[in-house]
Amino acid sequence: MSELFQPGDERAPNERPVAAIAPHRLTVTTAAGSGVAPLYVTCDWSVPQPAIRRAVILIHGRLRNADTYFQLARQARAAAGGDESDTLLVVPQFLASADVTAHGLSADTLHWDWTSWMGGDAALGSAPLSSFDVLDAILDGLAVREQFPSLTSVVIAGHSGGGQVAQRYAVLARGEARLAERGVAVRYVIANPSSYVYFDAQRPTGDGGFAPFDASRCPGFDDWKYGLNRLPAYAQCAGQADCAGTLEAAYAGRDVTVLLGSEDCDPAHPALDTSCAARAQGAHRLERGLAYERYMRMRHPAGLRHRTIVIDGFGHDGTGIFTSPQGVAAVFDDAAAR
Repeated sequence: MSELFQPGDERAPNERPVAAIAPHRLTVTTAAGSGVAPLYVTCDWSVPQPAIRRAVILIHGRLRNADTYFQLARQARAAAGGDESDTLLVVPQFLASADVTAHGLSADTLHWDWTSWMGGDAALGSAPLSSFDVLDAILDGLAVREQFPSLTSVVIAGHSGGGQVAQRYAVLARGEARLAERGVAVRYVIANPSSYVYFDAQRPTGDGGFAPFDASRCPGFDDWKYGLNRLPAYAQCAGQADCAGTLEAAYAGRDVTVLLGSEDCDPAHPALDTSCAARAQGAHRLERGLAYERYMRMRHPAGLRHRTIVIDGFGHDGTGIFTSPQGVAAVFDDAAAR
């Protein structure tokens, strides 16, 4: 699951309709409107599921191939061992407009352009909802005590483009409140994203430090999804005083694991974000991830609930990362994650 271009491609492989649409539907409603999101789920959560103790939400990459990620989630759960019946797997699918047309989906199906869902931007239809609103709706469903009376932990994970969604959601998330009221722990597992959200204008320097970035080299380097300028409509604190401080404090307090492949270090990787804003964070994914680890440790020398794990022998490989012992532990071992 390396999300590579194939020889002879005339356009990026994500810019064509997906092969499969997830079979289940989730209704998402906010003040901005209502829409339906496809998803894969391992049980019928419209009826009580007293055996479920853990829920894992795995987010697909830019190819929108939720079917492949659902199989990966099952594979990783099997690698974890133990009783599979106590873990609910959920894989939402964030569709492009072309997917809706190609598969003749109903008019209320949420859809974005090819990649704007990765930053939480508003859908093009059927209502201007964010991909983060979809995650909120999933968490709201999991928070219903009558449906999941034994639930103790929720994991939000993603690889590549899905890792970007998980990291951005961890910065802006609004959907944790009801779970927190029940004492349900939420953690994030972010694997091999191309970039991260920075909380100020500093970026990595060649000597391992950080310095204010020269905006003349890249005027949009600090815009969302790389920084906190021009936040999406989903961000509650946009325009408020010290919004950056509020978001950073929330993110620093969340339980976050970043998984990096030791071989994901190709600055010419065809699926790597090579925009100037992304390149301001480092030359390749491994370098960017390690730099972001230093950045957060520098800003939060004590009490940070984050960890970064480099997994030897893997490049931009979601299957390898999530089925490795380190990946399995990060997602499925609740005690180890603490």
